[in-house]
Amino acid sequence: MSENINNSNTVNRLRNLVIGVVAIALSLTLVLGLQTSVNSESLEAQAQNATPLEVAVNNGKPTLMEFYANWCTSCQAMAGDLAKLKAEYGNEVNFVMLNVDNTKWLPEVLRYEVDGIPNFVFLDNQGSAIASTIGEQPLSVFQGNLQALIANNPLPYANSQGITSNLKTKNPVIEGNQDNPRDHG
Repeated sequence: MSENINNSNTVNRLRNLVIGVVAIALSLTLVLGLQTSVNSESLEAQAQNATPLEVAVNNGKPTLMEFYANWCTSCQAMAGDLAKLKAEYGNEVNFVMLNVDNTKWLPEVLRYEVDGIPNFVFLDNQGSAIASTIGEQPLSVFQGNLQALIANNPLPYANSQGITSNLKTKNPVIEGNQDNPRDHG
């Protein structure tokens, strides 16, 4: 009988040890996972650190201009890649972010014919638009385009389209026109 109790105690201790080790491993995984997601830059943080449009078009550097919205899932999906691109190319390229929900940027939305987001416009070092892409794009596509932009060469992946989010608009009617300027129906 005493032997059965000892065996039972040993099994319980072993079970408790395994449960403890698994709990510690899961806790570490959770903490590291949360730390990684907190460290990735959000759209709002990137927008606050972006180059102002007025500076970008006048500083003699080429520019990647992104039209985005905080609710845009495609924009959110690309935020990590864009943070990497800014870290890699930020000394040579301006990164401008224009929120389409801010009516301040309506003239630019109309000028660059933004009808889906994310929408990226590439400006040469004189501030002139030379190409655009729309929707989610792989990191390698942006790297190729930015390298060509820096070298003043044609962009290899210009005017391409990936997954987009349709614009939601609250902008006012312009000059009595009953259609919203971004409605294309």
